[in-house]
Amino acid sequence: MATSLGSNTYNRQNWEDADFPILCQTCLGENPYIRMTKEKYGKECKICARPFTVFRWCPGTRMRFKKTEVCQTCSKMKNVCQTCLLDLEYGLPIQVRDTGLSVKDDIPRSDVNKEYYTQNMEREIANSDGTRPVGQVGKAASSSDMLLKLARTTPYYKRNRPHICSFWVKGECKRGEECPYRHEKPTDPDDPLADQNIKDRYYGINDPVADKLLKRASTMPRLDPPDDKSITTLYIGGLGDTVTDGDLKSHFYQFGEIRTITIVQRQQCAFIQFATRQAAEMAAEKSFNKLIINGRRLTVKWGRSQAARGKDGLKDGVSEMGTRLDPVPGLPGALPPPPALDEEAPANYFNLDPSSSPAVMNIGLPPPPGINPPPPGFGPPMFHPMGPMAPPMPPPMSMRPPGQIHYPSQDPQRMGAHAAHGARHGD
Repeated sequence: MATSLGSNTYNRQNWEDADFPILCQTCLGENPYIRMTKEKYGKECKICARPFTVFRWCPGTRMRFKKTEVCQTCSKMKNVCQTCLLDLEYGLPIQVRDTGLSVKDDIPRSDVNKEYYTQNMEREIANSDGTRPVGQVGKAASSSDMLLKLARTTPYYKRNRPHICSFWVKGECKRGEECPYRHEKPTDPDDPLADQNIKDRYYGINDPVADKLLKRASTMPRLDPPDDKSITTLYIGGLGDTVTDGDLKSHFYQFGEIRTITIVQRQQCAFIQFATRQAAEMAAEKSFNKLIINGRRLTVKWGRSQAARGKDGLKDGVSEMGTRLDPVPGLPGALPPPPALDEEAPANYFNLDPSSSPAVMNIGLPPPPGINPPPPGFGPPMFHPMGPMAPPMPPPMSMRPPGQIHYPSQDPQRMGAHAAHGARHGD
């Protein structure tokens, strides 16, 4: 030990004698009634090497016994649990917590400097009310968005399970179901999470669990502001029928002046336009992925300018709101674009031989099947009436032979013509 049981009464006065441990909910267990054993000056702290009171308990059924590993002074300096050394507020490793709060670790490593630093921190803890963290953590700013996204909100009791039985791995365990250890296949020894050190966890260096969480935080979705500084509108999706105009206004007015709030009830979305770009950026940063109104988690995105919306349109099956549209079965595919035509070349729409005569090219096409040809004199003129290629004009009605059809309603092939003709003869 760094301090001996000699005649130095000062060293013995600095030994810790506590009545209750500082634990997180996960290490304490799910059972509200637990039995603890208390051993005064049972072991030395694994950080400052000073004797402290050791507590030992079982957090639940089929769980392993746990005990405190560091003294309460070291626990209060970092605001961590005495057993798992995770932050008491977020449930995260110290390295992740310090990265999110931009806190720099200044605890010395040598024995003499460590003892002097611990004595100063004990004096600061004695002068405080004991409800807030001390040191650099107590002086840090408010929580960051990364910590709120990574924070563990519920206890993780699976961490209290017994260790893996080494005899079962070798096939030599004879206890069977009475074995207090787990009979499971061990993890990969090359896994970085298999090599953890309590001192590295406390000082926030070379922590594999923290590295895994920081990598997860770097891959989490972010809402970057658009380059166009004129955009001050936010898109709020997933409103439902319970979120009203007043609910949105009561939440977003804290970020700045609101110019307009437009709710599209059919699409269950809203557009909130702020007066300044700074207010819109603050609202997007504070509301992205954590906006809950009336029990509904809402989607927050940046709006788009009218020019960009008209230019992009529907592209590659993506709607204006950014959602992927599923293809409709049974619809024909998109037509290929027409080939580029030379302006000087004549348009040949019927793919006819250009060497053919104009008389052949100007022959009228037969009507499609199932459609009767129009009667003479009622079809669209194919030629100019005074042109050289114009067909002869029909004779006037007074010079036509008797029995000739004068009106389309008298056409015998027209639907209802016979009935009308018979009715006329019946008159």
